[in-house]
Amino acid sequence: MAARRPIIAGNWKMHKTPEEAKELVTAIAAGMAGKSFGCEVVVAPPFTSITSAVAAAAGTPIGVAGQNVYWEDEGAFTGEISGGMLKSAGCSFVIIGHSERRQYFGETNETVRRRIEAAVRWNLVPIFCLGETLEEREAGETFNVIRSELTEGLRGVRPDDPLRFVIAYEPVWAIGTGRTASPEQAQEVHAFLRREIGGLLGEGFAERMRILYGGSVKASNAKALMACEDIDGGLVGGASLNAEDFLGIIREGS
Repeated sequence: MAARRPIIAGNWKMHKTPEEAKELVTAIAAGMAGKSFGCEVVVAPPFTSITSAVAAAAGTPIGVAGQNVYWEDEGAFTGEISGGMLKSAGCSFVIIGHSERRQYFGETNETVRRRIEAAVRWNLVPIFCLGETLEEREAGETFNVIRSELTEGLRGVRPDDPLRFVIAYEPVWAIGTGRTASPEQAQEVHAFLRREIGGLLGEGFAERMRILYGGSVKASNAKALMACEDIDGGLVGGASLNAEDFLGIIREGS
């Protein structure tokens, strides 16, 4: 199996003013200073705090992500943000298709696909999120849901570099609930995803692509999750809002 460098990505959601973003990134960078970590570290602040986070991350190993991107480059699209805007603000990653975007803001597999296309066009690394609800899991539909979201999200998209395309499996039933998929449950879905990606983009591509777990990741469960063969890091929510908590996950994920 090809070696894959894990990614620990913090999704701040609707938290942190520019001043708070600067303070948090500075604290994370201080905790990483002088140490060698085996993982890549990314933070995803709200749009208004991106430039502060980028400035605070300058000269550190910390990358910055947007939390969404629109598929058009400019125009009369109130409330949206383009790939060019994220790029010029200093982002190198962008989260796409998060379950909260699907649940609260009407994202569909089709709009997710179009956003992924925009990210690839602007040379932003997509963190493409997918996952099943509790009802879908209990109905035995997990793999059907995952396959549909994956294939429809990648329809017509042909990324040429597996190191610049990331998948995040987020069991919706474990986000913000305190529940976490067991390492065995998470590994089962990650292995399925890697096989499906192999069928779509080639086995070599799939072996090198990072697949993150996103579902109530914290320092206490990060080590067991990331010890699984097909789990290549975490998309972290609440625990990324505190420097010590996030640094604990970074240590366990390295």
